[in-house]
Amino acid sequence: MLTKWLIHYFEQKWKNHNETKIRYSLGLASGAVGIAVNLILFGVKLGIGLFAHSIATIADAFNNLSDVGSSSVTIYGFKMAKKPADPEHPFGHGRVEYLAGFIVSLLVLVVGVESLKSSIKRIVSPKPIVFSWLTIGLLIFSIFMKLWMSSFNYRMGRHIQSDALKAASADALMDVLSTSAVLISFVMSRFTDIPLDGYIGLAISLFILYNAYRLIRDTIQPLLGTAPDEELVQAIKDKLLSYPHIEGVHDLYVHNYGPGNMMASIHVEVPSNISIVDMHDIIDQAEKACQNELGIQLVIHCDPIITNDETVLKARDDLESILQDFPSVQSFHDFRVVQEGEKKTLVFDLVVNHKAHRGPEDDEYLKQTINRRLQAIDPDYRASMIIEKDFLGIHIATEEGTKR
Repeated sequence: MLTKWLIHYFEQKWKNHNETKIRYSLGLASGAVGIAVNLILFGVKLGIGLFAHSIATIADAFNNLSDVGSSSVTIYGFKMAKKPADPEHPFGHGRVEYLAGFIVSLLVLVVGVESLKSSIKRIVSPKPIVFSWLTIGLLIFSIFMKLWMSSFNYRMGRHIQSDALKAASADALMDVLSTSAVLISFVMSRFTDIPLDGYIGLAISLFILYNAYRLIRDTIQPLLGTAPDEELVQAIKDKLLSYPHIEGVHDLYVHNYGPGNMMASIHVEVPSNISIVDMHDIIDQAEKACQNELGIQLVIHCDPIITNDETVLKARDDLESILQDFPSVQSFHDFRVVQEGEKKTLVFDLVVNHKAHRGPEDDEYLKQTINRRLQAIDPDYRASMIIEKDFLGIHIATEEGTKR
């Protein structure tokens, strides 16, 4: 209920503003809720741990205290990400949010290491646990609170597409598992003298460390640069190909400068006999549409293609017929024919599946084979090609023969 209410409240409050304002407000609200809940749980678990002499509970309490720091980092990340561009950061500060998620992951790692050390110490020097039903009740209360926090952060993170909140959701779920393990150790302590408290704390620690590794891996990816989302790629393709005279698109590069702040460049193939002024108007409309509908600042480069020369069209058809026999070849683009006397050099970029071609040797074999097959059709043919690896299907070739 709180999640829906917050989303509704801020969307209504800032409905006449841009999405950034709503996103910022929801991010701050999530961080504030996280701080409040984790401070309560820290106090409850620390009191239980000290009263019952349970190292696993004390470790779990400080895990919640680290979550207070995580929520504070999340708030700071949203505040910094909201800052406008400046001379030192001309593309804004949006990536600070990714850094916040990374720092949260590091805090989880620190908690795992400290918990591991305390658990080993308890196994070496065991102490009896003081059992009480009040303790059991408070631990169950903590579990339900963390389940709610995990759901709250996940739904909020999904709504505003925040990696920092998704990391906080995963962290809260780890707390559910660790507190559940502590609860089991309390119950089992009535039936055995084995220091289950230490062993369960050890298992919790290893689990926390494993998930810290996963969180670090997932949150660092946007900072290193990842492939663009497939749906976004397809949306850009579909939008551009819907405009007249844009025959094909290729070489799409997307740069992510934070949530809602993406820039991209792409090449489009257009007939060479179209007026530059007319084509400029079409490209300008396409760029504005991508900005308004897809939220991406797109820069388009035009590649002219010849569509009415018989020599070029025949050479294109000959190349197309040969490439049908190469399953690894996805498309070709920037095709032209340079003629010197009787010699005809076919110049083009060839797009291949990155899994099929792993090095220069594969590329050289492909070049030699295509050249040999072309000369079997016409001895005057020569091929000059650049081989490109396609990692996400970011190439669609022209409709005049190269679309595969």
